[in-house]
Amino acid sequence: MKLNKTIIFGILLFVASFNSYAERIKDIANVAGVRGNQLIGYGLVVGLNGTGDKTAYADQSLLSMLSKFGINLPPGTKSGSKNIAAVAIHTDLPAFAKTGQKIDVTVSSLGNAKSLRGGTLLLTPLKGVDGNIYALAQGSLIVGGLDASGADGSRITVNVPSVGRIPSGAIVEKTVNTGFDLGNTITLNIKSADFTTATNMVNAINSKFGKGTAYALDAESVEVMAPRLPNQRVSFLSMIENIEVKSGEAMARVIINSRTGTVVISSNVKVSPAAVTHGSLVVEISENQAVAQPNPFGAGATAVTDNSELSILNKGDGHMFKFPQGITLDDIVQAVNKVGAAPGDLVAILEALKQSGALKAELMVI
Repeated sequence: MKLNKTIIFGILLFVASFNSYAERIKDIANVAGVRGNQLIGYGLVVGLNGTGDKTAYADQSLLSMLSKFGINLPPGTKSGSKNIAAVAIHTDLPAFAKTGQKIDVTVSSLGNAKSLRGGTLLLTPLKGVDGNIYALAQGSLIVGGLDASGADGSRITVNVPSVGRIPSGAIVEKTVNTGFDLGNTITLNIKSADFTTATNMVNAINSKFGKGTAYALDAESVEVMAPRLPNQRVSFLSMIENIEVKSGEAMARVIINSRTGTVVISSNVKVSPAAVTHGSLVVEISENQAVAQPNPFGAGATAVTDNSELSILNKGDGHMFKFPQGITLDDIVQAVNKVGAAPGDLVAILEALKQSGALKAELMVI
């Protein structure tokens, strides 16, 4: 892999303790069926100050709207208006949203409108993936961007003026059934599937509510026996989501971003004895055994200990770094940085260690 040497090279080392810390269930899992739903619509923004669309579909949309009010123009008529813009509207319908509640919407220009500043969205139905209308949007836009141009062709643009938001700009017209109050059980889906986390979650719930309350379906899902009455189920879930669970440790991974040169190394990465030569760099990892004798008056026994040693040599300037014991990938990274190696050198060394089997971790290139 080749990386541009001018790329800023970042190293993030997770120095987390080997003992996992406890997290609330509400932070590491979701209740199955309790989720938002995406809505989308197509509409017109009017009242722009000459910064609107110059597209055929914007004209067609305007004529179609006028026909609904009894104003019929000949087919093919062009409005020539610069004060309208064809837009797409999207939002998320929250779980448990009820009819009459208001939600925020985002409005984005579809054509060549320069700016939506000062515009007003006309009544627009918002549909779900099933084609049904779940909300109606309308209102004045708040646009954070700015676009201005002069007669000589000079132009200045700040942020993105072709996108705006309407706080509480849509009214919910139809609710979505989440299935929350159906059946005798609820399912908790763990955000990062892990067998250890699932087991710990089952044990934590059963220790609080009794054996058999929860059981794991797989590494991601835990099913919990729950009351049928909605009021009792809400109270039950309130207690469930605040139970603290120790998450399982993530797999040992080394993640390399080939575009930025960033390398992320998890705390569980280990390196076995190996030697790597890369250009002018020589990396050597060795392990020796030493005998530790107990105190003559103590009750201990003779033990054999492992001592690791690492050295990296840059033949260009003769720098050598030695580490007396406890070789980790962190030591390799720091040593490579000290000799002034480029990001590509470290990446090449990591790939070579992985190919040789010395790197005990999953190597991911993104």
